[in-house]
Amino acid sequence: MQSGKSLEDAICEKAAELGFAACGIALADAAPLAGKRLREWLAGGQHGGMIWMEERAHHRESPAGLWPEVKSVIALGMSYAPGHDPLALEGVGDRGRISVYAQGGDYHDVVKKALKALGRWLATEAGCDLKVFVDTAPVMEKPLAEAAGLGWQGKHTNLVSREHGSWLFLGAIYTTLELVPNRSGRDTCGSCTACQTACPTDAFPAPYRLDARRCISYLTIEHSGAIPLEFREAIGNRIYGCDDCLAVCPWNKFADAAAANFAFAPRAELTAPELKDLLALDDARFRQVFSGSPIKRIGRNRMVRNCLIAAGNSGDFALIGPVETLLSDPDPVVREAAEWALSKLSGSPAPP
Repeated sequence: MQSGKSLEDAICEKAAELGFAACGIALADAAPLAGKRLREWLAGGQHGGMIWMEERAHHRESPAGLWPEVKSVIALGMSYAPGHDPLALEGVGDRGRISVYAQGGDYHDVVKKALKALGRWLATEAGCDLKVFVDTAPVMEKPLAEAAGLGWQGKHTNLVSREHGSWLFLGAIYTTLELVPNRSGRDTCGSCTACQTACPTDAFPAPYRLDARRCISYLTIEHSGAIPLEFREAIGNRIYGCDDCLAVCPWNKFADAAAANFAFAPRAELTAPELKDLLALDDARFRQVFSGSPIKRIGRNRMVRNCLIAAGNSGDFALIGPVETLLSDPDPVVREAAEWALSKLSGSPAPP
């Protein structure tokens, strides 16, 4: 570390070298309301089937709940700002829409690798204990990122940055160092309701509150069973996630795609995939196509289920054949989705 440079400045400079677009520091107890809001959300059942949120809520409520020795949190953001309109495929019936964040490399791997590199450097420079986290750990990344000045939690509940809009992957380093914190982010959503009104399934019962059970990202990624009938038409051709509430945020006009980490550059085969090709996937081919992608974790059956919902909404009679082949699929959820899709395409009611 250069003489005269603060450790805090050196940390953020090193973070930038490693591909992070945003860096800030918060005290470990800087988000005191996060635990209360989490408990209220869980008590209302708005986490749906994400049982792990309940099981480790005591760890998630505060950094000290997970690691009592923590003194400071280094919050980090890696940009994946798109260079194209995330909503461009809306209504393109024969194509599936994949959320921007999943069109490139798996952010879990990319962010975790950079966090570990930053952690090794910091341990050498400052002789501290630390732990690194990306979103598979019970960590409240968004409130901590707000406390560290990276932005604020918008009305869509995701982090909004003045510089990077809604397009940041978040990570955190817990450390025993007593670092000088940054000023907390200030909410500047104002009277804007763009993200609320853009939601196709009315997943926001109030600003700053999300009911995951109605969220297309939850339904297409986390939900393992049949997708409730009331949401199927609203899903349209979204087959993995949903960008609507993020994409309409006015702060995205300041997000520069040039700041995005190159690891998240979209793969050509994932920007506008043909539904007929995805409907033909078996397990081996699924794992091949989505190798290195976060999509691989949902498995073939869930992806084909999603594509069947999109096919049913497509109005594309050319998809009837591919749908019919799935009526005898070994997975009952896939079979039911195929029956629904065929009934939509043929205009006849689905079998009981």
